[in-house]
Amino acid sequence: MAPSPKPRFACRPSLWIALALTLGACVYLTPRWFAARAQQPGTPTEEIVANLAAGRVVIAVVKDGILIGTVENRIEEGARPPVPVPIATNRVGIVLGAADWLSPSSHQELARLDLELPHLRSRLVTSTPHIGPVEGGDEATDIEAVGQGLLERLDQVAPQLHEQLSLPESEPLVELIVADYLPGYGPEVWQLSYGIQQEEEDNDYWTTRVLRPAYLQFWPPEKGQPRTLIEFEYPPDQPPPALLDLLRKHDPRLDKVTSSDPKMAEVANRFLEGESKKISLADATQFLRAALDAIAPSNARETMASITEEGGFGWILAPPPEPKSAPTLPGRPPGAPTLMGPPQ
Repeated sequence: MAPSPKPRFACRPSLWIALALTLGACVYLTPRWFAARAQQPGTPTEEIVANLAAGRVVIAVVKDGILIGTVENRIEEGARPPVPVPIATNRVGIVLGAADWLSPSSHQELARLDLELPHLRSRLVTSTPHIGPVEGGDEATDIEAVGQGLLERLDQVAPQLHEQLSLPESEPLVELIVADYLPGYGPEVWQLSYGIQQEEEDNDYWTTRVLRPAYLQFWPPEKGQPRTLIEFEYPPDQPPPALLDLLRKHDPRLDKVTSSDPKMAEVANRFLEGESKKISLADATQFLRAALDAIAPSNARETMASITEEGGFGWILAPPPEPKSAPTLPGRPPGAPTLMGPPQ
């Protein structure tokens, strides 16, 4: 059983989206969310595309560090793999959901939340801690500053939508996973979820706001909870079986990994028994790389990174380099997926 999350934040008034669209324009989100309609027949529309960072994130807090592995889920054309991003010497963030915002008509990239993440730190957060005042001290305020900074960026790039979005209730617009190693305190793992709320003001005319993130702390676990793998999946609806569940059920792909080496079997048993802090970073790395390779879809891109108290962030399996130039969006083939939904 994975560690149970701990809510660490008291809700505050949400911030309204500040950036309005040009008059008569519509915004399109993913095929899963939204099918666009012009407000009046013949009204020109402006398409805004938000590519998703989608897939599996597995975090192992072990004896001498934190290990972070990701596997992409190509749910649609243009989806990105989740990628750990160093946002401080001993802190990593992984953006899930609507991460890459583009305007095809102007050939402009409006936002890359993952690349911008190291600079998205709010100045509005006071020095008084609001999250985990006992366990995290002033560092809890630092987590809040990161979360508020991302919210402020979303307020800039997410337009004021006037069409209704069909976002599943369990699916936030964006998630941020934060893992860090604090000197004098130890490892932490947080999940920040950014939802939206819409209200209908008139006939099919909706106002939208991005909600202040919900903060859940997954590490350290509560007293008596197992210390084992922590896993996140985006989109969160109908996720694939967790790695721990596959190990418990003796999935043949993982049985092949654990039977290949006694050390692999020992590491798997430590995770199953909730004793991850007895596993070395080197052994956990060998096991997790093999396990994720075994269960990853064909040709899925993977990454792996670590955080140690002494050495900070380091790549084990870096993401592939990105293209030097962005693809020409207006030249997409007819029927290619966008954020507006399938062609009518």
